[in-house]
Amino acid sequence: MDYKFVYDEKEYILTEENCEGIFFDDENEVTGLSLDTILGALNDGEEVNFSKEYYAGKCECNTQEEINKSYRYLEYHFYIYTKNKEYIINTLSEEYKTTSFNRLFSIGKIDDSYIVNVTVCPNCGTYSIDIDQCTV
Repeated sequence: MDYKFVYDEKEYILTEENCEGIFFDDENEVTGLSLDTILGALNDGEEVNFSKEYYAGKCECNTQEEINKSYRYLEYHFYIYTKNKEYIINTLSEEYKTTSFNRLFSIGKIDDSYIVNVTVCPNCGTYSIDIDQCTV
């Protein structure tokens, strides 16, 4: 599975080969969640728009220009919901369009939420996925 998008007239292709990894905060790993699931969610999203973000860390490609002690990346985020730390649904899916976190939580289908940050180096196209538990 891969995901393609164009930003500033340059095409980026996110694949398994150029992914640095999926990183969870504080050992809050979600079961049933894979790179294919995340790339599939991006493909399912109707309005996935990456934006510029700046971080202190430089990509290993070592080609980024330093801007005020930080480096430019492209980033997009969405949410996933879980039950007992097992992946259930994401906010880009067709199924989620007709429901909400509160509705799913109230019927006991989900019990937690996570933000999924997809961060891409605009120079080499390498990317990473950071997943952090959050409060909705």
